[in-house]
Amino acid sequence: MTNSELFSARFQLLPSTLNWSNYVEVFARFNFMRYLSNSVFVTGVIVLLNLLFSPMVGYSLAKFDYPGKNILLLFILATVMVPFTAILIPLFLIVRGLGWVNTYQGLIIPFAMSAFGIFLMRQFIVSVPDDYIDAARIDGAGEFRIYFQIVLPLIQPALITLAIIVFVASWDEFLWMLVVTTGDALRTLPIGLAKFREQYQTRFELMMAGSVIAAAPVVIMFLALQRRFLQGMAGLSGLK
Repeated sequence: MTNSELFSARFQLLPSTLNWSNYVEVFARFNFMRYLSNSVFVTGVIVLLNLLFSPMVGYSLAKFDYPGKNILLLFILATVMVPFTAILIPLFLIVRGLGWVNTYQGLIIPFAMSAFGIFLMRQFIVSVPDDYIDAARIDGAGEFRIYFQIVLPLIQPALITLAIIVFVASWDEFLWMLVVTTGDALRTLPIGLAKFREQYQTRFELMMAGSVIAAAPVVIMFLALQRRFLQGMAGLSGLK
């Protein structure tokens, strides 16, 4: 739609003519491709780091016995109740002290692992039979080999569930990405969409076109992995 059609007094669900130039202007008028590539890179790395570290911690909490394990789990779960805005300033001060303001490290590292991801992985790994792990140890397999060749293949639905949840959360993250970046070079899509509000006019038709492009990867990812996602959620709820 054009801007005039959006604010027409007559209700109009569909445009009178398909105005594809909105999508062209999104890329021509704004640095949209840069925002898109930043979102893809930052979100992809965050998802990979979560899939690497969260199952490791979950495996430790599920299959190893050591003093303070239950207290550590309770402490991890307690952090879920802390709103992100409450730790925003301390986190920013830490990132600034490390010299990570306006860097990819500052965008990625604070989200490299989550308490929810650890808990999700722990709940799934608990259901992995101990007999498999004990048999592998008797055969001489090391812990890393057991982890990568036995545990991870058995929790694939959980890994895909975690990947989708982390992907959506990271793709839509606005507040931290706004605070830790100072220029267009590292800004992601949510920040880029906010720039469509200009000083004297808001280009709503361009903002909506950009929102469609921003939402497309999330929809495509869910449609491609929805069966595994539902399997993971069913496993979390105890359904078999």
